[in-house]
Amino acid sequence: MKQFPYVFFLGIGGIGMSALARWFRANGHQVSGYDKTETPLTQALASEGIAIHYADVVENIPAEIRTHRAQTLVVLTPAIPADSREWAWLRAENYDIRKRSQVLGVLTHGHYTIAVAGTHGKTTTSSMVAHLLHHAGHDVGAFLGGIAVNLGSNLLLPGAPDAPIVVEADEYDRSFLTLHPDVAIVTSTDADHLDIYGDQAALIDSFRQFVGQIKPGGTLLINHIADPSVAAAAPAGTRIIRYGLNAAQGPELFAANISAEGHQFHFNLHSLQGVISNLELAVPGYHNVENMLAAAAVAQLQGVKEEELRAAVAAYRGVKRRFEFVVTTPEHVYLDDYAHHPREIEAFLRSVRALYPGKRLRVIFQPHLFTRTRDFAAGFSKSLSIADEVFLLDIYPAREQPLPGITSEILLADITAPTKAICTKAEILSAAQTDNSFDILATVGAGDIDTLVPQLKLLLTERWK
Repeated sequence: MKQFPYVFFLGIGGIGMSALARWFRANGHQVSGYDKTETPLTQALASEGIAIHYADVVENIPAEIRTHRAQTLVVLTPAIPADSREWAWLRAENYDIRKRSQVLGVLTHGHYTIAVAGTHGKTTTSSMVAHLLHHAGHDVGAFLGGIAVNLGSNLLLPGAPDAPIVVEADEYDRSFLTLHPDVAIVTSTDADHLDIYGDQAALIDSFRQFVGQIKPGGTLLINHIADPSVAAAAPAGTRIIRYGLNAAQGPELFAANISAEGHQFHFNLHSLQGVISNLELAVPGYHNVENMLAAAAVAQLQGVKEEELRAAVAAYRGVKRRFEFVVTTPEHVYLDDYAHHPREIEAFLRSVRALYPGKRLRVIFQPHLFTRTRDFAAGFSKSLSIADEVFLLDIYPAREQPLPGITSEILLADITAPTKAICTKAEILSAAQTDNSFDILATVGAGDIDTLVPQLKLLLTERWK
């Protein structure tokens, strides 16, 4: 990529895009970009010296980009709408335009690559792998799909040019097929992104293709409840390790004696290398214990010793908006989570129940995408019904146009929680100033519900002190 001193990002505020932007800037490229909305992440990029504009106007593209076509790489996110003016102009001017996934494939080429795929858990698991190796003193780089709390970033720069790279392998738009990993983790193969794939069979086929690209002599760690045809697609000679929480179903890698104590989960790690007892995970959740199983096994494969692993697991602090404790008092807790699929919501809420049995749980959920809401409506209603109170925001459209008849109302009807309603953000904030009828509050979703978090934090901190 040295042939491109200038790099321009269309959709620079995306979590994966911003990691690439930071990588290019750290490696001496002049980086700029467009996004439709200013966010804390774009503000952080701007503070790091990256020029960003927010109006889709060709004249806003920096002069050096418009006058150095042959020396400019344009990186594109699939979230950019087809009618983007800037994208149309760059295409008409024959710029070298590549998808984020294509660029990630080029940057990881020649590196020992640890790729984490799955319809749930890949951001947390990839951040765990990067953290465990980094904490143990191994030279490692990482491109992450979230802000790792320990790193304070979604990018970990390697020290040496040939250091291993940890990447989140995104199945959306078949992006992960640009990767050829030495080690692959598949956390789940549940149906998702049916707007892209059409049905789950096509999604499974894409995972099979990804696993089929593992390098000779490589390793696959796969959740034991994933579709069995995925592991079967691994190249001959691939070491296959199945993992999961249910030892009775036969995974080689599993957790035992899981217990919740305070905000921590304790468990014993059982692997082919033996048993490591009483690991302490400060990021709660049964799903996070499962994610840590895969990450710990990768760390062991990379030579991390037992005591190094024990210390690294205890030091892990998670990813922003993944089971994040926003406000905690003796009587009340406010949590925030990115869950946007029924399985993720169920895992999160069941773990909250395990931590706080008998407490009254209020959930504010923002559905993400009209197609996902349509395709998994029954699952959303069932998983949200774990709560005592459910308040729904309108669907966050992201890249989609509205679909007739698809609104948050279709979820509300089948939610069995005793209290349920559809609310605006203003109504949520108004209630937070006066209503104290709950013990645990959780904001959940992948849209712009995170804009409520700092406001709720301020209000609740003042009320609960």
